[in-house]
Amino acid sequence: MLDTAPAVRAARGRPGRRSSGPARPRRHRPWPYLLIAPTLVVIALLMFWPMIQIAIMSFQKVGNRQLAGAPAESVGTENYRTVLSDELFWQSLRSTVLFAVVAVTLTLVLGTLVGLLLNRLGRRMAALVSAGVMVAWATPPITAAIIFTWLFGTTGGVVNWFLDLLPDALVGGGWLDHNWFATPLRTYTVLTVCVVWQSFPFVAVSVLAGLKSLPGELLEAARVDGASAWRAFWTITFPILRPIFLVLLVLSIIWDFKVFTQLFIMSGMANRDAFNLLLYSYSEAFGGMNAKLGLGSAIAAILTLLLLAVTAVYVRIMVRQGETS
Repeated sequence: MLDTAPAVRAARGRPGRRSSGPARPRRHRPWPYLLIAPTLVVIALLMFWPMIQIAIMSFQKVGNRQLAGAPAESVGTENYRTVLSDELFWQSLRSTVLFAVVAVTLTLVLGTLVGLLLNRLGRRMAALVSAGVMVAWATPPITAAIIFTWLFGTTGGVVNWFLDLLPDALVGGGWLDHNWFATPLRTYTVLTVCVVWQSFPFVAVSVLAGLKSLPGELLEAARVDGASAWRAFWTITFPILRPIFLVLLVLSIIWDFKVFTQLFIMSGMANRDAFNLLLYSYSEAFGGMNAKLGLGSAIAAILTLLLLAVTAVYVRIMVRQGETS
């Protein structure tokens, strides 16, 4: 590693760089703060104020009467006690965590493999393939959900049609009427495929950018020493790109915890066994004839605290990267 400290010290000790007098106190100019002020105001109005309102409503009873103008009734921590004593909350939490574990693992593995493949391609072919896979990343969640609902649908679904063409001895029979959204396991299988399909291009492009910054001498020396591709990746590539993988891991966890649109379109509100925390919160707040915004806000507040804990890890990683660089 190139050590720049002696050069910096030498530069500071040059005769021509003598100090002309006592150091003057540094002036704090207001322009940087004025430039970011509009952004902070917009964030405060669009993010912090609604979050404060949700936190307040989580301690209130807010229904149709309150929406019509009646004052909200304070219920203390009753909403939180109701949520934490509901078996559906813990089932939704388990579904959310298990889905995040599987989806994040598959996203990182597939994205890394595609990134390694792109690194071996020529410049033009890598740019062409990167643009192709980024189409999936740019697809809106609602569009992706509709596409996968059609692909796995019982009426004209391409997946059922293709599986029905295969020999029964290989995949079994009766695929034309197979309902992929009848049980939570099948629903989350399709949801995982959809989310991973949308998420892996970002990981692949990020890994490709990291691979382009690797010193080629290290990998060339590993090849000369007879190291296999797996050993070269595990002993050279992965340690150097560890900060990138950590950031991608934290971001993927946050994104997969917030999956709502795809599950809402695929499963709907009737299949309560397939709820995750976001769908459970939406169902309690708006799913019945009598709105329970206080209860839904309590669930949203709990999910927000979980995501803030993950975000704190992400911020810590970013700060440590800044200190290291």
